[in-house]
Amino acid sequence: MKLIRKQLRKILGTALVTLFLGSAVYAQENETPQLELGGALRFNYNHSSWKEGHANTGGDFGFDVFRLNAKAKYKGLNLNAEYRFYSTGFGGGMLKQGWVGYDFSENSELQFGLTQVPFGLTTYNSNSWFFSLNYYVGLEDDHDMGVKYSTKQGNWDIDLAFFKNAEELRFGGNTDVDPGRYSYDLGSIADADGNMTYRNREVNQFNAKFAYNIGEGSVTQQIGASGEFGGIYNLDTQKTGSRYALAGHYRLKAGKFGLNAAATYYKMNPNNAEGQDDRLVAMVAYGAAYMVAAEATTYTIGASYSVPVDWDPISNLTFYNDFGYMNKAVSDFTDSYMNVTGVMVTSGSVYTYIDYAMGKNQPWLGNEWTHGLGVGNPDAEWEARFNINIGYYF
Repeated sequence: MKLIRKQLRKILGTALVTLFLGSAVYAQENETPQLELGGALRFNYNHSSWKEGHANTGGDFGFDVFRLNAKAKYKGLNLNAEYRFYSTGFGGGMLKQGWVGYDFSENSELQFGLTQVPFGLTTYNSNSWFFSLNYYVGLEDDHDMGVKYSTKQGNWDIDLAFFKNAEELRFGGNTDVDPGRYSYDLGSIADADGNMTYRNREVNQFNAKFAYNIGEGSVTQQIGASGEFGGIYNLDTQKTGSRYALAGHYRLKAGKFGLNAAATYYKMNPNNAEGQDDRLVAMVAYGAAYMVAAEATTYTIGASYSVPVDWDPISNLTFYNDFGYMNKAVSDFTDSYMNVTGVMVTSGSVYTYIDYAMGKNQPWLGNEWTHGLGVGNPDAEWEARFNINIGYYF
């Protein structure tokens, strides 16, 4: 682990020094200030099989999120920020991403701040509104605080990054991670008496991603591999454990058809307090926490097919199915499953996701919230959620 970290530091440091020295000419070519503002307003309807109230009322329909986006560019410097306003029950206001970047050339960029972690298929490893199973263990569309270098070299896409920690919202040496965040990170969870337990933090994470692109035009493929190595600092024991994740991923785009596939292995070695199982960690997002197995392999696959239509105002229908399986390393734990079948309806600036999502030991798709992705329940049954998300994007 130490050797890998040293090599990544050396590679990243050499690349940055070289590119800083050779980038002055390119930066001067873009001297016209550019500013782009946008956002979205989304509403959500859901009917869940495990909620007795929904059987009587026909489900819930309400506010999902209002978000604001800002992008700016001047003399090679870039700004990209997105702030989201959720309801109080889903974590309230939160910065999804916010970084300052610098273009070394047309194909190379450095990002500094709260930026997306280069791991697995990016930007998303899924087609549906629910994302894939990887999202719920912090391995899809994750955003952390650090620096990332991205470059395109021929058919290769290369990303190298260092993240000091996840989003820091409560500055202090012994403060629990604030659960009001967009992407899942290690954190703390309250026990039956309200005491915080499994009090971990993500620290000093290195990422490397290499993807090879094949083909042009209507048929393209991407084959890639990702690695993630970092520390786990426990607030109670004041000891730092380790964690790592490895993934192989594949993407195909053939005309109207798309295919995503990934296999991901992760292992976390926390130094939890006495009496707290080192085979488990707590993860937090959207204002709440749940338990996750510290070691598992996930398999995800998603297929989509786009159908242009002329049903004014509807211009396109994208049908998809995303499946995910989480194989937990501990034999006494029960595995988790997730499948989403749906269609995205495009109507000008309005995008509507109509999903039928099913889950087994998946916190968001059933009543196994706290332990679904952790120990799991061997008696858990498949539960279903019919969901419609309507968003106007501007």
